[in-house]
Amino acid sequence: MASRKNNEQQIASVDNTDAQSASALSRAERRRLLREGVAQLEAPKAGWPRIRAIMQTSTFRFAAAFFAAGLLIVFFSQVLPHDYGFLELGWLFTLSVYDLVLAMLGLSVAVAMAGTARRAAMIVVVFAAVMLPMLLVFDPIFTVIRESPLGQVLFLVAPAAVFCSGAVLWLPGKWRDHAAILASAIVSLSLALFIGLDDLGVGIADFASGAFFCALWLIIAPALLLRPFRGAWLTIPARIIGSWLIVISMIVTASLYVPDFQIAPQVPAMGDNAEQILPGVGVQSQGGGTMIQVDPSAGEP
Repeated sequence: MASRKNNEQQIASVDNTDAQSASALSRAERRRLLREGVAQLEAPKAGWPRIRAIMQTSTFRFAAAFFAAGLLIVFFSQVLPHDYGFLELGWLFTLSVYDLVLAMLGLSVAVAMAGTARRAAMIVVVFAAVMLPMLLVFDPIFTVIRESPLGQVLFLVAPAAVFCSGAVLWLPGKWRDHAAILASAIVSLSLALFIGLDDLGVGIADFASGAFFCALWLIIAPALLLRPFRGAWLTIPARIIGSWLIVISMIVTASLYVPDFQIAPQVPAMGDNAEQILPGVGVQSQGGGTMIQVDPSAGEP
């Protein structure tokens, strides 16, 4: 009893003397330390000691393990020879849509910077809430979309998703959190269209499930790694990433309007059979080269 009281007094003294440094640990972590009878150590204010202190928490270790699990799935999928399953193909399909992968990583940064855990969760919940109905009943929903004005500009949905994901990272505070929810819905709609219009698409549940789980992993895993380090220092890197996403969206949009260049058919090679290809043409070999003689009267009737 006396030991527990002493631990409480030590924690209280740390909070009173250096509240800013003590806030580096969450309330749940502090309660866990109290239950275990371990005196709370003073958290470093900044620099590498603070990073090491965060990396030693159970929350960060779980986030690192969750992030590494997704990378290992891709690594062993590409290294080990095996027959691909539909769940695995769905996971890899999401990673193959490069522009939307960048958009989802932008959303992940927005989740990491969210002001509260509730706002961060709302971004992920809206993403899942938009995609799940699309995957479950894709055909009726796509018919409605195709017959609406949106059906005329479906090719712009993916660039718009990348642009919104990047623009969100330039907004401050609450504006960023609310805009990220809207951007999450646009990115989710765009990815659902890619999945639904694929040859495998929603007709195979395992394929759609793998694509859905990979999308959630792309948003949640990096966010869990970054969120313990959130602060003012993350603002400038986030805006740099946002700028890249905006530029990429513009490049992708411009590429959609570039006309296709027609390549002229190759002129057939003329050898000894040139007379058969072009009437009135004579061929003579001189010094390893070929001299073509054209009869002007060959083209006259």
